[in-house]
Amino acid sequence: MTVLRHGTDSRSLFSYCAAMLLVALLALVATPASAQQTGDISGQVTDAGGNPIAGVEVRASSNVLPQPRTATSANNGQYRLRRLPPGEYELRYEFADGSTTRRTAFVQLQQNTTVNVAAVGGAELEEIVVTGTALVADAGQGSLANALNSDTVDALPVGQQYRDLIKLIPGVQYSELEVRGPSAGGSGQDNVYQFDGVDVSLPLFGVLASEPSSVDIAQVSIVRGGAKAIGFNRAGGFLMNTISKSGTNEFRAELGYQVEPKDLTADLDNDQSPERFEEDRTWITASAGGPLIRDRLFFYGSYFSPDFERANSENAYGSIGDYGNERDEYFGKLTWAPTADILIDASYRTSDRETVNDEIDEFDAPTASNGTESTQDILILEGSWLLDDNSTLAFRYTDFENQNSDRPDLAFDFQPRLGDPLDIDNLDQQGFFRVPQPIDGEDAFNAFIQPFIDEYGFLDNGVRTGGGNVGGYFQFNEQDFFRESFEVTFDRLFYIGDNTLDFHVGYQYQEISEEVARTSNGWGIVSVPGGRAVASDEVTPIFFEARVQQQGLVDPDSGAFVERIVSSSDSQSFEINLEYNTGALTYNIGVLLSKDELYGQGLAPDPNNPLTGLTTSPGTRYKMYTVDWDEQIQPRVGITWDYSDVGSAFLSYARYNPAASSLARAASWDRNLRQFIDVRWDENGQFIEAAPFASSSGKVFADGLDPRSTDEVIVGTSRIFSNDLTVRAHYRYRRSQNFWEDTNNNARIAFAPPPGIPQELYVPNLSDIIDEIGSGSSFVIAQLDASFTQYHEVSLEAEWNVGTWYLNGSYTWSQYYGNFDQDSTTTDNDQATFIGSSNIGDFAGRQLWNFKTGRLSGDRRHQLKVYGFTELPWNARAGAFAVWQSGQPWEAWDSNVYRALTGSTSDTIRYAEPAGSRTTPSHWQIDLNYTQNLTVFGNSNLQFRADVFNLFDNQTGFAPEPRVNQAGFGQFREFYRPRRIQLAIKYQFN
Repeated sequence: MTVLRHGTDSRSLFSYCAAMLLVALLALVATPASAQQTGDISGQVTDAGGNPIAGVEVRASSNVLPQPRTATSANNGQYRLRRLPPGEYELRYEFADGSTTRRTAFVQLQQNTTVNVAAVGGAELEEIVVTGTALVADAGQGSLANALNSDTVDALPVGQQYRDLIKLIPGVQYSELEVRGPSAGGSGQDNVYQFDGVDVSLPLFGVLASEPSSVDIAQVSIVRGGAKAIGFNRAGGFLMNTISKSGTNEFRAELGYQVEPKDLTADLDNDQSPERFEEDRTWITASAGGPLIRDRLFFYGSYFSPDFERANSENAYGSIGDYGNERDEYFGKLTWAPTADILIDASYRTSDRETVNDEIDEFDAPTASNGTESTQDILILEGSWLLDDNSTLAFRYTDFENQNSDRPDLAFDFQPRLGDPLDIDNLDQQGFFRVPQPIDGEDAFNAFIQPFIDEYGFLDNGVRTGGGNVGGYFQFNEQDFFRESFEVTFDRLFYIGDNTLDFHVGYQYQEISEEVARTSNGWGIVSVPGGRAVASDEVTPIFFEARVQQQGLVDPDSGAFVERIVSSSDSQSFEINLEYNTGALTYNIGVLLSKDELYGQGLAPDPNNPLTGLTTSPGTRYKMYTVDWDEQIQPRVGITWDYSDVGSAFLSYARYNPAASSLARAASWDRNLRQFIDVRWDENGQFIEAAPFASSSGKVFADGLDPRSTDEVIVGTSRIFSNDLTVRAHYRYRRSQNFWEDTNNNARIAFAPPPGIPQELYVPNLSDIIDEIGSGSSFVIAQLDASFTQYHEVSLEAEWNVGTWYLNGSYTWSQYYGNFDQDSTTTDNDQATFIGSSNIGDFAGRQLWNFKTGRLSGDRRHQLKVYGFTELPWNARAGAFAVWQSGQPWEAWDSNVYRALTGSTSDTIRYAEPAGSRTTPSHWQIDLNYTQNLTVFGNSNLQFRADVFNLFDNQTGFAPEPRVNQAGFGQFREFYRPRRIQLAIKYQFN
C-alpha cells in the first residue's frame, strides 16, 4: 500500500493565524528577545546562618538593556531575573534595612548565571558566581552546553564567517569542508545552525550553505546534547546559535580593513589545484550603534564586504577574464523598551554576492565562463513581556530567504522552441558549442566538420584545432530556499516552600520550501554528430544535436512545460518542560511533540482512482506524506545532584526526531521533469526530432514507516576547583535508527540479502498504484531494515581563567559506528546531498548488507583542542588555537565484487571491505594571532592585528580516492589549507 495523501494548502491559514496573533501581541505593546535569545540570572539570598531572606530587591542593569529589571527574593530567599539580553550586568541588592550591595555577573546566551549572596553581620558576601568572561559551560542540569562571547572570539585566531566559529566547540571535529558540517554524534547534515535564533540551515538538506558573517556576533551558544524541551531542539547533531550585537546608551562605531595576500600563503606541498590559494582576499567591515532615545530605543547597524580576486592565466583560447567574488552584507537592528517589563527587537540582514569568470577549463573560450548571484535575507521580529516577577510571555517571527542563481557570463537572448531550426552559421551564439575533432578513416565526417574547426577551433602551433568549447555556458540554474517561522512561549516560576518549579510551554510553526528552475542557455550543449548517427527512424542521419534542459523548453503545441519545481514542508512543534529544584537535587521532565507534512508537485485529486485518489497533474501541489504528533514524541528527562557548592553530577536522557529531509523534492512526482532531452537537426540545421519529454515519475512511500530518531544518554560531572579552574567530564551515548531511503522496491529479493531480512517487496501493490496514477518509479521510500548509527563519547574539559590569562582545553575519545553513512554517499561528499534519496540502497552492492557496517567516515577516535589568550602589559593581546585529531576512516569501493548481481561498472559506494577499514593520517595545526591597541584622540582606539593559520604548514591529506577501478586509487583529493597570514587594521570610536 501507499501512504500518498492529498490535502489543502495550509499556508493561508498559517499566515492568518500568525498575523492575528502578532496583532494581538503588539496591541499589548508586546515583548524582549525570545526564549532562545536571552539568558537568566538566578540565586538565593541568605543570612549568616544560611537561612533564606525574603523581600530583597534585586536590580539588574546593563548597557545592553535599555531599562533595568528587578526581582524580589521569595520566602525561600530565591530570585530569578528572566529574559536578559546577554552581556555584563551590575546586580544591586537592597535589603529591608535599606543597606545595599553590588555584584557583577555575565549573562550568557541560553544559559543561567547563578549568583548567591549571603549577609554576614550587615555586610554581604558573595558565595559563588557560576559565570565567566570566555567560554562558559553549563554542564549541570543534564545538558552539554557552552557559550562563547565576542571578546573571546576577538582574542582568538578565527575567520570572518559564521562557520569559522565551529572549530572552538569542544568535542566537535575540526573540519575545512566548505559545505558539509562536521560530525558530532550524527552526520554532517544532522546539525542545526541558528543566527539570531533563525534557523539558517539549508532547507531540505541540513548543511550550512548560507553565509552569515561573524563580525557582529555578540555571543555564541552551542548545545551538543542533553537538550531540554525548550527551544524546539530536534538536532541529530549539535545546535549552534548566536546573538547579534545591539546598541547601547553610548554611541560606538568602528571601521576595519583586513587582507590575506596570496604572497603570504605558503606554497602547496601536494598535487593540488592552486586556484583557491592564488586569490588576494580583502574584507571591509563597518558598524555603529547607540541610542535613538536614551534608556528606551537603541540602534545598531553593520556593513561587511569580502572581496576575492584572482588573475586567471591564459588557456588554449588565449587570455581569460579575472575571477572575482564580491559580497555586500548589511545589517540593522532596533532594540526598544517602552517599559521596564517589555523589550522588542527587530532586525533585518541582507546579503548579495556575485562571482564572475568561474569554472573555465583549459580548452574553453573565455565567453564560456559562468558566475553566480546569491542573495540572503533574514527578517526577525521578537519580543517578551514580563507579566510579573515570575511569568513571561514571548514571541518570535522570522523570515529567511536564500536565493541562488548560477548563470552564464554570456547569456543568449532567445528561448528555444521545439521545431525551430539551428543557426549553423553562428554556432557560438546558439549555446555551449563543442568543436568537433577529426576521426581517422571518417573522410565524409572530417570534411563536414572542417569548416567548423576553422571557424571555432583553438590555435595549436598556428593551426586551428578541434576539441575545444565556444559560446556561452550551457545553463541557468536557479535554486531558492525559504523558511518562515512563528513561535510563542510562556514561562512561569512557582515557589513551593523551599523548592521551585520552573514551568515552560511553547508552540512553533514553520514552513520551508525549495524552488528549482534549470533552463538551458540557448540550445544548451550543441555537438556535431556529422551524419554518423541516425534518428529514431533508423534512417535519417543526424548532423547536429543539442542537449537541452526540459524545464523551460517551449513546446509549440502546449507552451512552456513545468517552469519551476516547488518542494515544501510544514512543521509544528509543541513543547512543555518542568524543572523542579529541591535544593541539592534538580529534576527536569519535558517532552517535545512534532508534526511534519511534506508537499510535492505533480499530482492532483481524482475521485475516480479509488486506490490513491490521485492522478498525474504537472505543476500541481499535493500533500505527499504526514509524520503525525504521536509518531514524534521526544521525551527529555534529567536529574542533577549538587553534591557541594562547587560540584555537581548529572544524568539525562533525550530523544530527537531530526527535521531535515529531502524527500519533499526527491519523491515528488514532478522531479523527473528536470532533465535533459536531445534535439536533432539535419546538415542544413533543419529540425528532425526531439527525444520524448520525460513524464512525471514520483516515489511511493511504504506502509508503517517509523520516523528517524536519535536516543541519547549522558552522565557527567562538573567541579570548580578554585576561582580560576573549572573541570568537566562526561560520557555520552547516541543511537540513531529508522533511516528512510529510496531503494528498489524489490531490493530485498533481487540483491541477495542475508538471513533476517524479509524476502519481500517494500510496497506489494506498487504496479497497481503506478497503473492507476499513470506513472511512477520502481523505487520506493522505505525504512531500511536494521539501519543504525551509534556514537560513544568520553570527554574531559578544563577552563582556566586567572588574571590576564585564559585557557580552555578538551580531550575527547569517541567512536562513530553503524551501517548508514550519510557522510559517504557519493565520490564528492562536500555538498548538500539528498537526505533520504542518496546512492545508499540503489541496486546491488549499495545495500546495507554490502559491507556497510563499520566505522563511519565522521569518526575521529581521538581529538585534543587547546586555545586561549593573554592580555599583555603594553596594551596588546596574543591568542592561540591548537588541534590534534585522528584521521578519517575510509574503505575501498569495487564494483567487481558484485559482478554476479549487477552489470554496472560504477564503483560508487560499492564497498569491497567493511566500512572504515582504512584511516587517513591524523592532523594537527596551530593558529596564532597578535593584536596591538593604540589609544588615539583621547577616547578612540586604533587596532593592528595579525593572524597566522596553520603556522607549521601541515597540509595533511584527506578524502582519498576510494574507487579501485579509478586512476589514483588511495591518493588524497583534499588537503588541509596551507599556512596563510591575515593582516588587519581597525579604528574604534567609543
